[in-house]
Formats: sequence, structure tokens, C-alpha cells
Amino acid sequence: MAYWLFKSEPNTWSWDDQQKAGKSGAEWDGVRNYQARNHMRDMNIGDLGFFYHSVKEKRIMGIVEVCKLAHPDSTTSDARWECVDVRAVCNMPRPVTLEQIKQEPSLAEMSLLRQSRLSVQPVRAGEWKRICSMGALKGIPR
Repeated sequence: MAYWLFKSEPNTWSWDDQQKAGKSGAEWDGVRNYQARNHMRDMNIGDLGFFYHSVKEKRIMGIVEVCKLAHPDSTTSDARWECVDVRAVCNMPRPVTLEQIKQEPSLAEMSLLRQSRLSVQPVRAGEWKRICSMGALKGIPR
């Protein structure tokens, strides 16, 4: 299993919107960056990701699961762009802020800090465990 981070502006697609999409989930559409698209192509069913509110909030709100492999993005007719579908798994009991991540030495190499503009990015297993712990998540999804 691999771990990821999905960034969204809450006024465009929020954690509440993601939860309302239910068990069938929703497309992670609108990504127009080749590196982010390629990350989605690398995903497998069951991979987990952090749902991150970007812009003003800058915090991890919950966990999502990949429920449909990369496929054409329905928001464009341009065949270059693909997306995966994700569904909400659980809330982060205590959302983890960007500032908290920056202050944690074990997260210094995290993609979120090194490639801050990338909307879909990998998360290492150690980073995953540390952030879940920081968010007071019991029974950390693996």
C-alpha cells in the first residue's frame, strides 16, 4: 500500500463535500500538472491519502481511500488528463496544520514542504504514521 496527500481549496471541494460523496466517492478531477497526474497513475485501489485543505486553512482534515484507478478526467476532453476516485475514510480527530508539520523534524523532507504547490503527492510510511499520531488518530489506517 502507498500513501498520498490530496490538496484542495475548501471553497472548491472541501472535506465536507468529500464526506457527502459517500461510499462511491468522487473523482479527484481538475488536476493539470503532469507530475500530480503521474502520481495518480501510480495509485492502487485501497491506497490511502490525507485530505488537505489548502490556501487559508492549510491543514489535514481527514483520510481518503482510492476507490477507482486512474481514468479520463470528466472535466476535460483533453486525453492527457486523468484522475482517480477517492472516498472519505475518517476524520482527523485533531486536524494537523502546516505549521505543526513544519515544526516536526521527522517531517522535514516531506513533499508538502519541498513541493508545496503540487496538488497530489506521495507520503512516506514514516510520515504517514507520524501525522496520524499528531492528529490523534486511534487505530491508524495502514
